[in-house]
Amino acid sequence: MNSNTIHKPQFFAGVVVLVATLLLGATFLGSEMLFFRMLVGLGLGYALMRSAMGFAGSANRAYNTGSTKLLRTLMFLFFISAVISGALTFVSGADAYGLWINQINLGLLLGGLMFGTGMAFCMCCASGVLTDMIEGPSRAILTLIFFGIGVYVGFPLQATQSWVTDTWFHTESYASGVYLPDLFTGDGLNGYLGALILTGVLCLLVCAGAKWYENKRRRENTYTGVPSEREQETAQVAALQDTSTAPVLSQNTLYRLFVKPWTLTMGAVVILLLFSCLMIVTKGGWGASTPYGHWFGRILLLFGVSIDSITAFTHQGAESFTAPFFSNAMNVQNVCIILGALVASLTMGKFTHQFREGLKISFKEVPVYIIGGLLMGIGTRLANGCNVGALYTPIANLSLSGWIYFVFLFSGGILGNIIKKRYFACCNK
Repeated sequence: MNSNTIHKPQFFAGVVVLVATLLLGATFLGSEMLFFRMLVGLGLGYALMRSAMGFAGSANRAYNTGSTKLLRTLMFLFFISAVISGALTFVSGADAYGLWINQINLGLLLGGLMFGTGMAFCMCCASGVLTDMIEGPSRAILTLIFFGIGVYVGFPLQATQSWVTDTWFHTESYASGVYLPDLFTGDGLNGYLGALILTGVLCLLVCAGAKWYENKRRRENTYTGVPSEREQETAQVAALQDTSTAPVLSQNTLYRLFVKPWTLTMGAVVILLLFSCLMIVTKGGWGASTPYGHWFGRILLLFGVSIDSITAFTHQGAESFTAPFFSNAMNVQNVCIILGALVASLTMGKFTHQFREGLKISFKEVPVYIIGGLLMGIGTRLANGCNVGALYTPIANLSLSGWIYFVFLFSGGILGNIIKKRYFACCNK
């Protein structure tokens, strides 16, 4: 698409999808809280698609292209989210929020490694598989099916195994894990100053290491860059150089508002605002993966498996599988992430090309996505969360578990890319 042009049919289709979603949500969702979750989901999906941002890319882009821009942007997101979360809990008290202070145990380590490997295989994560329904539907559908199976199979492990349920370490405030403010109670701000300083130092260390690695790849001429990042940079430079004035409803203005790719930083800022709203309104964080196991259980019900068998196996309540689908807040939020991504893809004029290209899949790719989906699904149960439930939200909530998970997630991502590269090299011989 040429600069400053709008694909009008797709643009108006995107507007129609957005308006229809809002009207249907306002009419049929059963509560204001569900409608709020719908808005958050739409916002998350839109931001992830508009900025071409995803947690899986932190390892995948670094290994495959040498670019660590996304990884460094995520560190910015993590730190500012931790500042806001820390401020909220400092004012109201940690007890006022359902903080995700996760366990530190063998399950966390194995789960992070498995999820990272699966993330590399499928080129997406728990939230990314939803946005990929728009730009990579064949891969995303296959991944989501086996992701759901993995979560379902992992439910009994999550519920019964001590190496998943217990923690090696914990602090005074939380028996479930290590809450960083508990380590710095003499800092004058009830531990929050020390916790945020430590979080900032860890973010800076990751950024420094990432920048060193990227520069090394550039020196070795193995840096190729990421097409979406180049597109963002080009659009940003063009916007800064454009000094023309135009009417509010001009095509140029509409292009800037709805079509021009967001930078990764802009995407991170919007996600940060939405996460903050979740914290304030729901008193909890952002999760995505648990419903996938419930969705698979609903499919089993359709094929005649009894609800008693399902609940006995999963150790989950029957309501998770039998209650009206859109009465569950996370179901609403996840479905609306897909719709938000659809709106972004349409208004940017990219949907037709993205969807058509995303339908293509080769036979040799199928086992990679199946295995990757299973690894991610089971990994989420072992680690008690995914890229948002075990990584982003715990780090934002000042839990040490999030940083430990990050190390194993990223390591798994590199390992998965190495295995995937060798597999396709063997297939192409």
